[in-house]
Amino acid sequence: MSVAKRDYYEVLSVSRDCDDQTLKSAYRKLALQYHPDRNPNNREAEERFKEAAEAYAVLSDVQKRAAYDRFGHQGVNGNGGFGFDESTFADFGDILGDLFGLGDIFGQRRGGRARAQRGEDIRYDLEISFEDSMRGLSADVQIPRMEACTKCQGTGAEPQGGLVTCTVCHGRGEVIYQQSFLSIRKTCPSCGGRGKLVRQACNQCRGEGYHRVEKKLKVNIPAGVDSGTRLRLSGEGNPGPPGAVPGDLYVVIKVLDHPVFERRESDLHCTLPINVAQAVLGAEIEIETFDGPQQIRVPEGTQPGSQFRLRNLGVPHLNSRARGDLYVHLDVQVPKKLTRDQRKLFEQLAETLPIENTPHEKSVFDKVRDFFG
Repeated sequence: MSVAKRDYYEVLSVSRDCDDQTLKSAYRKLALQYHPDRNPNNREAEERFKEAAEAYAVLSDVQKRAAYDRFGHQGVNGNGGFGFDESTFADFGDILGDLFGLGDIFGQRRGGRARAQRGEDIRYDLEISFEDSMRGLSADVQIPRMEACTKCQGTGAEPQGGLVTCTVCHGRGEVIYQQSFLSIRKTCPSCGGRGKLVRQACNQCRGEGYHRVEKKLKVNIPAGVDSGTRLRLSGEGNPGPPGAVPGDLYVVIKVLDHPVFERRESDLHCTLPINVAQAVLGAEIEIETFDGPQQIRVPEGTQPGSQFRLRNLGVPHLNSRARGDLYVHLDVQVPKKLTRDQRKLFEQLAETLPIENTPHEKSVFDKVRDFFG
């Protein structure tokens, strides 16, 4: 019998509206508590560790979190979740830091040689138009990043005889420290986990191992993104040392303002000016939307500040067919200048209108006078 997966927010003991820092702190606490190196031969602790990592992998990603909030486990994977993937733990050292001297525990495979440090992530800020945020687009971007030297493949040493075995770790890439009852493996501080040291620097990259390039990438931006949305391109960040996985590229979106429409969460708002005659007599008015022209029927006697709601003409929800609504706010324009004929018509109209539109209701001044006696 299959066991239902627990809610990811429940797993991390956080609220559904928690911020990134709260999420990371909760995950760090659980990872330290349940990591297998601190709980040897404890199957329950290992499962709790994997469960916390899976929850964090989803909730720390903007798009996956939005899909999970809307559809639950089915929203992030057709089979109900991501499952356990050891690649999720590639950046544990960054998450946990050097707390209790355990920062490097997560930098190696258990029972094997130290894993080379993961490459750095890259941030790229991308401005898009309001229209593109509504419809989505595929954009070509030039990303400045580092790439491994073609001659030395990132080692920084000449291919023939440029590397020697590290004398500190004797080629293992790690050293072992005994702390109380814990035996802790840490990346070798001399060779950085490579097990080798550079004896003769590569003459092409001068020992750097990398050089800066501009790489052209295609970024698919879904409809409904807003300023601050982060799109993650796995493996498109800076490379790490030989044998390490590269970092990720995070494209951070900035949506430019629109001259007519204002976004409020998933809804759009705009102001439609009408004249006094249209407000009094009513009118059929055509407005332009992102879905083409739409007709609005302004009824007789429409008051200033009235609004109309056009359903499903707002902002698309990320990774969903649902949309917000469009709210049209009416602004009744009172003319500042009148022609002679217009003034005469208004004067004739004034003679036919009552002094107060609601004669049975006291005016504001009458109510104030009555209050003070």
